[in-house]
Amino acid sequence: MVDVDSFIDEATAEIREQVGDEHAIIALSGGVDSSVAAALAYEAIGDQLTPVYVDTGLMRKGETEGIRETFAFMESLRVVEAQDRFFDALSGVTDPEEKRKVIGEQFIREFEREAKDTDAEYLVQGTIYPDRIESEGNIKSHHNVGGLPDVVDFEGIVEPVRDLYKDEVREVARALDLEEVVAERMPFPGPGLAVRVIGEVTPEKVEVARDACHVVEEETEEHEPWQAFAAVVGKATGVKGDNRVHGWIVSVRSVESRDGMTARAQELPWETLQRIQSRITGQNENVARVVYDVTHKPPATIEYE
Repeated sequence: MVDVDSFIDEATAEIREQVGDEHAIIALSGGVDSSVAAALAYEAIGDQLTPVYVDTGLMRKGETEGIRETFAFMESLRVVEAQDRFFDALSGVTDPEEKRKVIGEQFIREFEREAKDTDAEYLVQGTIYPDRIESEGNIKSHHNVGGLPDVVDFEGIVEPVRDLYKDEVREVARALDLEEVVAERMPFPGPGLAVRVIGEVTPEKVEVARDACHVVEEETEEHEPWQAFAAVVGKATGVKGDNRVHGWIVSVRSVESRDGMTARAQELPWETLQRIQSRITGQNENVARVVYDVTHKPPATIEYE
């Protein structure tokens, strides 16, 4: 395990050395990885740092409002409304790897635009060790590693937690006194709900996934999964009232893990699963059925794409 105090000292010193007297922006998502990277960078270079949160339209329910509240102490926080640009870029894209690359490039272009406004030469991001392993090992391209475009208009990219696993990042978060809601937060994919929608990403499917994920997180909280969520995986016939519907299939996944490199499907109580399906189908008239994924990692990955 990481020596937290030594790591914080070394990471902040490395950030100061790399950025020098220049300015930097931090890609802030609200997850523990980017939040720890932001806290380290803020401690290291203070007013030279501008936190940038990009609302892609693919985020968790209430994410943007939560970001504004949690990071209000950073007066330079910028919230970028980029939903239309992301949906336009993803229009017609169905291949999972292509989705990740489109999202990675769009993120970079958003950050480049913000960097020009703030004279920032460096981009700080919360890449962690499993992101690098999976991207380099050809499992899947993470938007902030293998999904990055070939040409990036920054002097350098700073990744202070690049050698840490998720549980180690949480240790650092606690040592930095980050709020529990951030330090203990369930993992969320960098490309957001785009990888929880099989096939083309549309506002309708994303909204179904967003609401369903919120239900799953609430209903599984007492069972303390490492990660729990829902994904829109296709369509099927169902019955709502006296009418036949051809609605969405929502797949629910809840796993136990230490670092995300391997995972076991969680044995949730039947009563919990029934509450989840009742809430999801009851809240959205276009959802025809809910299924539960019992596949471990391997052979599956945790996310669907």
